[in-house]
Amino acid sequence: MNKRFIQVCGFLISTLGWLFVLCTMAMDFWRITQIGGQGGSYIIKVAWFWSNLWKDCFTDSTAVTNCRDFPVLWSVSTYVQGVRGLLMCGLTLGFFAAVLCFLGMECTYIGGEQENKDKMLLAGAVFHFVGGMSDIAAYCLYINRIARTSFAPSLAPGVLRYDLGPPIFLGLVGSFFILLGAVFYAVTVYRVLIPKRRVIYAYGGGTYMDPRSQGRSFYTGYYGPSYRPSYRPSYRPSRLYGTYYTTGRSSSSKISKISATTPEKMSKRDVFV
Repeated sequence: MNKRFIQVCGFLISTLGWLFVLCTMAMDFWRITQIGGQGGSYIIKVAWFWSNLWKDCFTDSTAVTNCRDFPVLWSVSTYVQGVRGLLMCGLTLGFFAAVLCFLGMECTYIGGEQENKDKMLLAGAVFHFVGGMSDIAAYCLYINRIARTSFAPSLAPGVLRYDLGPPIFLGLVGSFFILLGAVFYAVTVYRVLIPKRRVIYAYGGGTYMDPRSQGRSFYTGYYGPSYRPSYRPSYRPSRLYGTYYTTGRSSSSKISKISATTPEKMSKRDVFV
């Protein structure tokens, strides 16, 4: 599959996931419970108690809602503070992740060379993954608190059993989208983690090496790690044997006499044959 197409899909999916998470922070009905709704002669009385991260509310059967905002940070329950902090950390990491991934995508013309763009994209994928895990931890913390109260065998007087609201499920779906987008990003740049290998090509009796690797691996075994040749050997083919021989200066090499054959001797040998 095309690399650009995968990166664009990752960008769209992760952005949609962060949008879901951001919307849940402003939504109502994180937890909800109902009281009444049964009995009565001709009027059914019912009331709903619901809460979010910022307030507790009560709605009666006439659709009148009364809310109590959380006044200060210190008066909020501990688990609500933890959910707020984890979501804020996740959104902050998501902002930096979106910027890095936008600069590192192959379809954009900013970000420098392709190798630098791949590194930025990989860093953005890591930020997406960490931010998504932070959001999942926040929603799981809230679910655990509600479940402990809902499934308790007995409760104190005045304590209500709440159910989970739509923002919890929307946030979990958004977190899954964030992790999926991070995987899409990482798949396209996994080669950044694999170091480049130097390839040695052999032609007949001679050996050709990348000039950047000379003095590092080939010459190190004979002259020590500090030796670096002062000239660049040249290679030319020999038509007789089809091999490459070195014609540069060398004090200790034993080159075959065939490579030193003059054109005159070669022509005599051809005439003889």
